[in-house]
Amino acid sequence: MQLYYHPLYSDLILPERHRFPIQKYQLLKTEIESLGVLASAFQEPKKANASQLALCHSQRYIDDFLNGGLSDKAIKKMGFPYSQQLVERTLLSIGGSIQAAEAAFSHDLTFNLSGGYHHAYSDFGSGFCIFNDLAISAAHLIDTEQADTVLIFDCDVHQGDGTAQITQNHDQIITCSIHCEQNFPRNKQQSTYDFALPAKTTDTEYLTTARQALDFCVRIHNPDIILYNAGADIYTKDELGLFDVSLDGVYKRDFFVLNFCKQQQIPLMCALGGGYQRNLSELINVHKQLFKAAIDL
Repeated sequence: MQLYYHPLYSDLILPERHRFPIQKYQLLKTEIESLGVLASAFQEPKKANASQLALCHSQRYIDDFLNGGLSDKAIKKMGFPYSQQLVERTLLSIGGSIQAAEAAFSHDLTFNLSGGYHHAYSDFGSGFCIFNDLAISAAHLIDTEQADTVLIFDCDVHQGDGTAQITQNHDQIITCSIHCEQNFPRNKQQSTYDFALPAKTTDTEYLTTARQALDFCVRIHNPDIILYNAGADIYTKDELGLFDVSLDGVYKRDFFVLNFCKQQQIPLMCALGGGYQRNLSELINVHKQLFKAAIDL
């Protein structure tokens, strides 16, 4: 497997007690290495360019973000204070997903230790998501004729509303979101397929839904590649979650997705997605299930 990571993923100055756990990326990389993943497996991404962003985002929004022209209201909705450091980090994160998606065709299984920014719409950022890395990656693969059909399989606890909005007129990008019905965002968008589960959903119902949804999407659409948003916020102790899925349930979900793609010989790119616990060691342990599953394949 191949993993994309840059130190700037965690090197962003945020206000004290900011809700976004920016340090998780650096800490997770250390934990992954402790599992036995060699340093040579990690690749440093290149920054996404404006033409790649323009595959899914309006030129005005791109220019405003890159050049410091966002309104205070837009910055507040985005969720991060604006800085040049944020611009650099964002471009690297998006680039990491694009390059990991491309690499999946030769490495079968790849990861971006960032990404999953599914609340970003075509013309504004939202919920800690500035540009929509998985939508951009899918559009890039199609635009460069590396893929005809791409499935974005979104298992973050929150609906992939931005992804749904961006891809609504793009028939070659299939979107499937499995999320908590009562959770953010309040106003849901229409994915190709939405599986809205109630708060307090437990392992059995969640895993059954995930298995049936992925199998259905693959049988119907036969995607050339799957982009997987492996949100850790389905975990029962997640502070922005609402599901009651155990740590073992997170592992079983990730192992199923990875093993399914391996058995079906479908290239798979994984993005980290959401996860929100003030206790960073506990949060890292949830994200780590994805990489434990990869090692156990």
